[in-house]
Amino acid sequence: MRDGQVISARLLAWYDRSARVMPWRIGPADRAAGVRPDPYRIWLSEVMLQQTTVAAVRDYFHRFTDRWPTVAALAAAADAEVMAEWAGLGYYARARNLLKCARAVVGLHGGVFPASREGLLALPGIGPYTAAAVAAIAFDEAATVVDGNVERVVSRLFRVEEPLPGAKPRLTALAATLTPLVRPGDHAQAMMDLGATVCTPRSPACGLCPVLDLCAARAAGVQADLPRKVAKAAKPTRYGIAYLARRADGAWLLERRPDRGLLGGMLGWPGTDWSAAPAPAPPMAADWRDLGAEVRHTFTHFDLRLTLHMAIVPQGAMPDRGDFIAPKDFRPAELPTVMRKAFDLARAAEGGD
Repeated sequence: MRDGQVISARLLAWYDRSARVMPWRIGPADRAAGVRPDPYRIWLSEVMLQQTTVAAVRDYFHRFTDRWPTVAALAAAADAEVMAEWAGLGYYARARNLLKCARAVVGLHGGVFPASREGLLALPGIGPYTAAAVAAIAFDEAATVVDGNVERVVSRLFRVEEPLPGAKPRLTALAATLTPLVRPGDHAQAMMDLGATVCTPRSPACGLCPVLDLCAARAAGVQADLPRKVAKAAKPTRYGIAYLARRADGAWLLERRPDRGLLGGMLGWPGTDWSAAPAPAPPMAADWRDLGAEVRHTFTHFDLRLTLHMAIVPQGAMPDRGDFIAPKDFRPAELPTVMRKAFDLARAAEGGD
């Protein structure tokens, strides 16, 4: 038996004993009994898990599947409701793509997900990783699934010294040599579980690894140094002003951001652009007061510092943009994280009233 086959066989045996319990996963025992994964749940979980931890995703996954238990139910949902339910999970383009994909599955495929990687790739919002993961886990296609955990495991097994991201094609090719024709979905999940629980970024628990004796990095004593990564450039800092207007009856002024761009389609506070030197852009004439509070938030490509200006406006005040939301309809939990931070700081500055 070749090393690749040995590695895969050991990983599957380890997975049968040690698989993590996930709300979207069919465990090894149930799968052996003939229970099949629901492609909708697998796809939804994979989209949610992009650049997000399992711990952060669990509650969102439960809420989404309770509210929209099928892809048809999600496809029929109002955009604003889905965006509100996604609030706080970040990377909001994922939620917009989620709806586009669900509607394509219903409109083009009768509510049934394509059963191949190539068919899945043709859907909007599905890239190579998600297509491979759904094809392997939901449909048992021998597709190679490579996320950050898998890259780490493979870089150590084969002692790949070339730094990421340049090493990605080689790591993918090496991962493909391990992908079995039998139980490829369980193999993919075993690789991810190994990286998440044993072959961790720092202080890997090599003594618990089922393929310890086949790990080239461990043999050379360099496992903790891999994968190597090119140093990231420092993130630039952008600045902005958020304007929080409250009407005499307690209504707050909010506006929905454009579909394209950061926080696209989400409700938020009217404000300036986010740049090195933003020009003031209040949404209406009012007695704006600088609260002396600053929201700090990190996005993928930059850090944001947001100054807060607040005004109490009369009942008949008419904004140049945005709409006043009555207290009974305003749910701060449905704001994206940076906007919720602004609300919490404003409330604290106002004494919480």
